[in-house]
Amino acid sequence: MRFNSIAMVQCHGWFVIDERNLGMFVNIPPFNVGGVNTFVIAEIGNNHNGCLKRAFNLIDAARRAGADCVKFQMRDVNSLYRADTLSKKGEDLAAEYTIDLLNRYDFNLDQHFEVYNYCKKNEILYLCSPWDIVSAEVLESFGVTAYKVASADMTNFPLLDRLCETNKPLIISTGMSSREEIEETVKYLNQSRAKFVLLHCNSTYPAPFSDINLKWMHELLKLHPLIGYSGHERGIAVSIAAVALGAKVIERHLTFDKSLEGPDHNASLLPEEFSAMVAGIREVESALGSGSDKLLSQGEMINRENLGKSIVAARDLVAGYTVKREDLAVKSPGLGISPNRLNCVVGLKLRQPKKKDDYFFESDISLTRYVPRNFKFRRPWGIPVRYHDFEHFNSICSPDIWEFHLSYSDLYLDFKQFLPKKNPGRLVVHAPELFENGHLLDLASSDEDYRMHSVNELQNIVNLTRELNIHFKGSSTPQMVVNMGGFSVNQRLNGNEKLRAYDLIENSLKKLDSDSVEILPQTMAPFPWHFGGQRYQNLFIDPIEIVESCSHLGLRLCLDVSHSFLACNEFGWSFDEFIQMIAPLSAHLHLGDAKGVNGEGLQIGLGEIDFVALCALLDELCPRASFIPEIWQGHKDNGYGFWLALNRLEKFL
Repeated sequence: MRFNSIAMVQCHGWFVIDERNLGMFVNIPPFNVGGVNTFVIAEIGNNHNGCLKRAFNLIDAARRAGADCVKFQMRDVNSLYRADTLSKKGEDLAAEYTIDLLNRYDFNLDQHFEVYNYCKKNEILYLCSPWDIVSAEVLESFGVTAYKVASADMTNFPLLDRLCETNKPLIISTGMSSREEIEETVKYLNQSRAKFVLLHCNSTYPAPFSDINLKWMHELLKLHPLIGYSGHERGIAVSIAAVALGAKVIERHLTFDKSLEGPDHNASLLPEEFSAMVAGIREVESALGSGSDKLLSQGEMINRENLGKSIVAARDLVAGYTVKREDLAVKSPGLGISPNRLNCVVGLKLRQPKKKDDYFFESDISLTRYVPRNFKFRRPWGIPVRYHDFEHFNSICSPDIWEFHLSYSDLYLDFKQFLPKKNPGRLVVHAPELFENGHLLDLASSDEDYRMHSVNELQNIVNLTRELNIHFKGSSTPQMVVNMGGFSVNQRLNGNEKLRAYDLIENSLKKLDSDSVEILPQTMAPFPWHFGGQRYQNLFIDPIEIVESCSHLGLRLCLDVSHSFLACNEFGWSFDEFIQMIAPLSAHLHLGDAKGVNGEGLQIGLGEIDFVALCALLDELCPRASFIPEIWQGHKDNGYGFWLALNRLEKFL
């Protein structure tokens, strides 16, 4: 069903769609953006958790709170995701969790249409974000007034093409995108004569105030005259500040319960918070930023690759073949080249074959390529792997260490299908942090049931580690790297609360049967990213507390230098002094570069760590500790990031 007689006016960055001729729905407010009043969107998204009644109640709450419209999300998962991703064949952990949530909570088409009709009957404007072209076609059949484009699709030109064809206004979030990408999309939309609003956004849930960089809105205004703000921060002061900086659209998530499962609830506003939108000076001050540039935070990089799109092969392609446009498709997740670079791939002569749905990577179009070889280090070295890529990596390199990074879905796989009976090298297992139904491992939780659930989950990993170790020749005692927990949502724990949390970890470890497996707590970053949003880490950060705790518990450590460098930046500690205290306790190392307080897992040489000084200390204080390169998405493109890191580390270790 489509609306008829829709009048549109556009003048000086202000457009209005007037629905006064819509029959019985005469009282629906117009889609009025760019005028005196800020257009307020209540983002419901999937906060209905699959319940139609909850969706209706949220619509009612948004209307009572004074929102101009409500917004939902629509996905056709079969066209949105790669087949291997949907079948969980070795896909990234975050994608697995997202698909699990969609399978449980996403509305079907009948439910979407009921929501659309409920909005009309209750005189509030309905908007929706189509995540793929199939969903855009469905929304066109509804007769929607305008389209909201998610941050994950700001560079998805094929989808933007279809939306531009409707000649309807677009509201486009710019999270997860650099300045260059925003400029390219603005140019593209202007060439298409599109009517659009750009929303400044930091796509993490919740977003830390220090990453919001609200002054960037001044730069956004230079790119386009009509801007707004899509917020995911705690509280509402930043959203009010955005209006003061020129936002004509404000979008915030709405929920009845911030503790419900799903990535958005914790970053959402309660109805009373939504209706208030009251200023908070300290929050605004923290959120203003420098305005000098738009940088992608670690959380955004996580979500960009989880929610974004990649250029993939539309069919099997042989080596030496020259790629045509019809040989390419755009699919999630965003682990390969972004779809706004289609022209860089078209005309490319392939160095190696591509199977259908294989990603195209930067190295496919780059002149320089790093490959595995016989690296020479003064200490045992290894690489991170998962079940599905072990056989391949085992065929192209011979590390001393294999560190298996497990997801909760790996626990249901028969690992013997992926491993030969006996393999060279020593085993290290990195325990999952996230388990089924959104359970985050926390051995320090004050909730006894939750903590015991964590103990039981970790016991399963210990048991699995014993079984895995039979298949490796390198050592009789495998090591298991564990993020012990001790995080909080809204603020850091005080001194007494931390002491209690360390006691709970001791109690949890006593309940664990870890015989013949060495547990290695990992040093932690100050702000862990859970479900794509920032939290506060409280334990295994402070070097004095780490030394005291490990000495008391009789444990050695996994020293993650990237995590610990960020902690030193956050708390003003000397990184050299930190390493001098912690290195003697370190049995295993995760080596990656870092920057600021959130930039973890960077490629060696791209951050702020002095690896000459660091490696000199490591050689002196823990010369026998093994290491792996812990590079964000280093496994992509046949392990390209690992080989590059090992090449660079070879100079120092």
